[in-house]
Amino acid sequence: MRLLVLGGTHFVGRAVVETALAAGHDVTTLNRGVSRSPAPGVEPLIADRTDPGALRRALGDREWDAVVDAWSGAPRVVRDSCELLAGRTGHYGYVSSRSVYHWPVPLGADEHAPVVEGDPGGDSEDYAAMKRGGELAVLGAFGDRALLARAGLILGPYENIGRLPWWLRRLERGGRVLAPGRPARPLQYIDARDLAAWMLAGAGRGLGGTFNTVSRAGYTTMGELLETAVKVTASDAELVWASPEVLDEAGVSPWTEMPIWLPEDAEYGGMHDSDVTAAHDAGLTCRPLHETVADTWAWLQAEGDPVPRSDRPRHGIDPAKEQRVLDMLT
Repeated sequence: MRLLVLGGTHFVGRAVVETALAAGHDVTTLNRGVSRSPAPGVEPLIADRTDPGALRRALGDREWDAVVDAWSGAPRVVRDSCELLAGRTGHYGYVSSRSVYHWPVPLGADEHAPVVEGDPGGDSEDYAAMKRGGELAVLGAFGDRALLARAGLILGPYENIGRLPWWLRRLERGGRVLAPGRPARPLQYIDARDLAAWMLAGAGRGLGGTFNTVSRAGYTTMGELLETAVKVTASDAELVWASPEVLDEAGVSPWTEMPIWLPEDAEYGGMHDSDVTAAHDAGLTCRPLHETVADTWAWLQAEGDPVPRSDRPRHGIDPAKEQRVLDMLT
């Protein structure tokens, strides 16, 4: 398969490139060429895709069998790419997000749950609206040749958001570590490499449609995740679990200060409880938790901490604030 990856240097894009190369596909990437050298075997095209003229010149009159796009900025950038490629590729895979659903996301929601408004030609800075606008841009150009992967929480090597990397570095330091909620709190997530493999397989067979692409509800728990991270880092860390009430009283924010974790209430519960039947019926599989955690740790050891993304909040609680909460729990 002749594949064009828009981006291809960080996190999901890098996972797509490496998975595609391992499967023997011909891979072309298009990016600014400023953050990482292209992987061996990749044909790089250099352009700032936010500049329509530069994008047009870089693509030329080339054709591909499929495109994978993980853009999370202004939807007009996705629209411009789709307009240029609609007649030159048979399939367009877009990494979207379950953030497009109206908040709060209902428990057990499938792909038919209500979504936010989006403008495919817009410049909104709201993440949910940007992703929905990107979806509409892809659907407008490709119709049933579009694959929309509403991924939600993505973990694994190359994560430049800072969720699992923060936990690994915090546990590496050892000592008493503030742990959120209850250990049995169920989680849903997807390893970026499993998402990549599923999207590429879908492109190969012309799969179209919209899918919630994460593990099944309860695939793992917060306790299993952190206990696995303790073992992988060979840490002496002691997990000290704090109830949601204690964390709320201390002003500790879920998701950002306590990465990955969300309370099990009406506001947040649906983010770890989506119906993913459609994606799994379409072949989505998830690797064991230990593999995701261990490979993320190995990547951090080999390449160091990634530069945090400027368009996302910093993750992890301040050490002094963590200590104050731990002192409350003694």
